[in-house]
Amino acid sequence: MSSTALRPAARSTATTPELSDNTLPVEYPTPAPTAPRTLADRGAAAVDQLAHVLTRHSITALRVALGLVFLGFGILKFFPGVSPAQELVQRTIGALTLHHVGPGPALLATAIMETVIGLTLVTGRFLRSGLVLLAMALVGIMSPLVLFFHELFPAGGPTLTAQYVLKDLVLAAAGAVIGAAALGARLRLPQD
Repeated sequence: MSSTALRPAARSTATTPELSDNTLPVEYPTPAPTAPRTLADRGAAAVDQLAHVLTRHSITALRVALGLVFLGFGILKFFPGVSPAQELVQRTIGALTLHHVGPGPALLATAIMETVIGLTLVTGRFLRSGLVLLAMALVGIMSPLVLFFHELFPAGGPTLTAQYVLKDLVLAAAGAVIGAAALGARLRLPQD
């Protein structure tokens, strides 16, 4: 049997399988559009391709990256004295609970919560539950801006701790994007 017997004489542009005697289904892809001829056309095609890749993968990448941040910082809090935020966490939880929760349990509870949030974001499993935990955690994470404002911004300028807390606005925004996607929002490319 010759190799020409395995394919039809004329190439089809359809993507449906075609069968001939004693052969397996063969799909013939739709031919690619002609290659861009000018540098501007090539640039526009590259931008379009990048937009497609980002539309498809950027929210997943954001979810995993945010999850790794929470997982990493959560694991650090399991080891007393290792987390740079340990004192801030203990003071914040103490203030929020009117000092009914001691420093040790506050750090452990934060470690567990951040680790669970990180795992749900990294794996995508129980994502909605993880996002609810994230929303609750963000209240505590942002609380020092209100509870300890004068310590964080002495003489009007932010301390290093204030900058540490302020960067959490980015985490909150990332959580909002991931939450919107989990609830059904989708990125869409503009229609030509």
